[in-house]
Amino acid sequence: MEAFINRWLHRGLGIFYIFAGANHFISPEFYLPLIPDYLPAPILLNYLVGLIELFLGILVFIPKMKKMACWGIILLLIALIPSHVYFIQIGSCVPEGLCISEWFAWFRLIVMQPLFIFWAWWVGINTTKQF
Repeated sequence: MEAFINRWLHRGLGIFYIFAGANHFISPEFYLPLIPDYLPAPILLNYLVGLIELFLGILVFIPKMKKMACWGIILLLIALIPSHVYFIQIGSCVPEGLCISEWFAWFRLIVMQPLFIFWAWWVGINTTKQF
């Protein structure tokens, strides 16, 4: 049963980041308002994050690269924390875009972000090579 769960956590991580990365190219208008004003070149940053997510999601499926990909995902998730804080600072709502309650924005930052980090860490330390 443990191998089954680990296999699906592994698959899910790769698929999640492949789709998340691709979405930066499909729907950039969703992400652009979430990039803090103090960062330069928001369009470039959006595509760069999408490319990194896509690349790391693919690497998760390459056994020799899985651990490195998982650490890359963890570092990316940490690097994106300022974007979550910025979203809270602007009232958890962007015009004609994502609007959520403030408590849920905090929940995303304090609960979900660490869970995503833990997910990547778990897959990275797991030695199961099946996928």
